[in-house]
Amino acid sequence: MFLAKERTILEKFFPGLDEALLRIPLMEMENQHNSSTQANPTLKLFSNFGGPRLLIPAKYGGMQVTPLHAIQIQRALGSRSPSLAVAATMHHFTVAIIQEMISDESGFDLFERVAKHNLYFSSGFAEGRTGSSIFNSHMQVKPVSGGLIISGSKKPCTLSMSMDLMTASVILPTVDGQADEIALVIIPADSPGIKRQPFWKSFALTGTESHEVILNEVYVPEKYIYNMGAPSKFDKVVARSFIWFELLACAAYLGVSSSLVERCFIANRGTPSERVALATELEGAMSALQGLACSITDGEKHDDLIAQAIFVRYFVQDVIERVAMGAAELLGGMAFVKSPEIAYLLASARALAFHPPSRLSAGAGLDKYLFGEPLQIG
Repeated sequence: MFLAKERTILEKFFPGLDEALLRIPLMEMENQHNSSTQANPTLKLFSNFGGPRLLIPAKYGGMQVTPLHAIQIQRALGSRSPSLAVAATMHHFTVAIIQEMISDESGFDLFERVAKHNLYFSSGFAEGRTGSSIFNSHMQVKPVSGGLIISGSKKPCTLSMSMDLMTASVILPTVDGQADEIALVIIPADSPGIKRQPFWKSFALTGTESHEVILNEVYVPEKYIYNMGAPSKFDKVVARSFIWFELLACAAYLGVSSSLVERCFIANRGTPSERVALATELEGAMSALQGLACSITDGEKHDDLIAQAIFVRYFVQDVIERVAMGAAELLGGMAFVKSPEIAYLLASARALAFHPPSRLSAGAGLDKYLFGEPLQIG
């Protein structure tokens, strides 16, 4: 049965979650919560089922699922609630980054807290600057005794209302003669100086709570500052976190387009060959993601891993666009006009194209890489 494997894995790790999500109407989950002061109830539901623990190591109270199981769960979630799957992507991706950066055993008390209380990390890399890399932060950073004082704005910041801990990228103050270095900072969501305001105006993916978070003289202690190296280089930390993001995001959006195809099977729309053609594309894209998931532990060079991740990402992105439009066409015009759900799923599935890196920014670097030069992505 279509999506049976993914939903079986979801049920294995989160018994009852799929049924609970199925009981909530799609538009109630996705589009009702359109302010920066109201949280998405599916995020609370996912937390109650232990969702934030998914990638945290077992010895710290987490589930420590494999990359393969993680993308199967993401696809299953995306087929029920696009906003939940995309928001979960940002939290899990942040967990993956932090896990790569922590070397001191004592630093893992943070993971123990997250696992015990099912806390959410927000994702605060973007700053709403068109054409700017997510690694180029314009936050104001001032060194002080024991840490940093930071000010500025992060937008869109996913999980802005439901977050327990905010993560944000900053450029560390330079010492003369040294290159800029990017750092990840972790800030309790109730810290003095944090304010939220509406930012997301699209009707699609409103439930991700991707609003603006403004930081005014917010203190970050040294133990919650993690150096990620030069923003222009793909070191181990950046490489693996980059791959995790592409895996999780692609699987989430693949789930959204899968929801449209599933409706074709349920409504018996189109011919058998037309329905199978759509499913074939989706299953081929999922197989590509599974191959990428296996590559994480294969020990490939960073450049090769990053390039493979980007190639798979654009392949999946193209499949989603073709399949979502094809499924909507099979469902027909009356289905489109009688319910907002078809238009909503179409718009949500297409949003994968808006996550970095864009084709425009990555094209030149990939071209040079294929000629044998080191990979550089703008």
